[in-house]
Amino acid sequence: MNAANANTHANTRAKEDGGAPGTAPAGRLEQALRLALDEDALERCMRCGFCQSACPTFRVTGLEAASPRGRIALMKAAYDGFMAADSAFVGQMELCLGCRACEPACPAGVQYGRLIEQTREAIAAARKPPLRARLMGKVLMEGVIARHGTMRWAGRALRFYQRSGLRTAARKLGVLRVLPPHVRELEASLPDASGRGVIREWLRRGLPARWETDAQGRRLLVVPAEGQRVARVGMFRGCVMDVLFLSTNVNTVRLLRAAGFEVVIPERQKCCGALHAHAGNGGTARGLAADNAAVFRDADVDWVVSNAGGCGAFLKEYDQVLHGTPAADEGAWLASRVKDVSELLAEQGRPLRLANSGPLVATCQDSCHLRNVMRVQRQPRELLKSVPGLTLREMREADLCCGSAGIYNVLQPEMSTALLDRKMENVKDADAEVVVTANPGCLLQMRWGIHRAGLEGRVKAVHLVDLLAERLE
Repeated sequence: MNAANANTHANTRAKEDGGAPGTAPAGRLEQALRLALDEDALERCMRCGFCQSACPTFRVTGLEAASPRGRIALMKAAYDGFMAADSAFVGQMELCLGCRACEPACPAGVQYGRLIEQTREAIAAARKPPLRARLMGKVLMEGVIARHGTMRWAGRALRFYQRSGLRTAARKLGVLRVLPPHVRELEASLPDASGRGVIREWLRRGLPARWETDAQGRRLLVVPAEGQRVARVGMFRGCVMDVLFLSTNVNTVRLLRAAGFEVVIPERQKCCGALHAHAGNGGTARGLAADNAAVFRDADVDWVVSNAGGCGAFLKEYDQVLHGTPAADEGAWLASRVKDVSELLAEQGRPLRLANSGPLVATCQDSCHLRNVMRVQRQPRELLKSVPGLTLREMREADLCCGSAGIYNVLQPEMSTALLDRKMENVKDADAEVVVTANPGCLLQMRWGIHRAGLEGRVKAVHLVDLLAERLE
């Protein structure tokens, strides 16, 4: 037996015995990590350090352990049994934003996003999370976000709270003081909610549409293209988008129609599963992914379009999410057809006819997952430059995460706020009237940042789709 084979044999025996050569038996988390982590992906890291300058948490802390290289080293040490996966280990894994800025910077092509999600799934399987996290996971993530019907009811409840006077009363009576300060600030930045969703809202407005059914009898709302059809696209409406940014979803359909696309909105689609995967709930994420992949494949569309960078990135990786499952083929099919709305508008559709609404200075805040996973950066800027009267002024560190990262701003408020404050300094320096982004989490975070920085009335945050739709002739 040569040295390489001997080492492999020793490691295999160590895994079977619950430990590594020369180490004590592993605990539950270490064992879970050995089952979950992709060893080949761990080994691919060359420890070069190119990822460090791209990593937001490393930029803030300067700590090796708070960099992708450092976290991979921690994963490898725990995987091999050379260190305990203790609370400090878990803390560093939770501190990661999952922005994946390290991946474009990595010369070895390390799939860091896959590794961090595998690690978090192992943590969720091996450790009993705090009560707050369990409640959030059970009630919010599985009971609400994963169910579109429940999301609509939640939207109606939130709308009632916002419009009925309850919000004003809650503030005057100090009821909101039970919430952490950052959560109170976030609540104040929430847009008006809706419980209708894009399908009901489109029909309510009496806009052109027809119903179709797929081979499984599921209903599809089909919105015809204006003029000659360029392609048939399936619209992923999202969960948060359809409740908090309903107008953006409606405007997405309007822009796609104007660009020559027939838009298909499957009624039975679900949450993409990204928030669940990021939180370590891989089982729920895979279930949602399988359902969505089947629904869109049966809709017979050329492309699947997303207007939320986080959703689009996760849809783009359904081939990995569903690898080895019965839905693997459907997952690969969908992943190969996912496009951000800016890609379709800039590259596939007819040029939009946009009106000149006067001079406007805008800056662009990149959605991390749109930029780092979908590798879409140029197209939103091309669309902005096509707007008559608009001047695009790039801000420093446009690629730096704003600190939203799903529900990261709730779970890690200190790091989130540090990144947001840094971002707002860059917004001030850009001296723009509008901050344009392409993700709902980023949009909420930027609105919170504008409030924190005292820039209300001087700067506003808008979704790219809404800015374009306002100027559509």
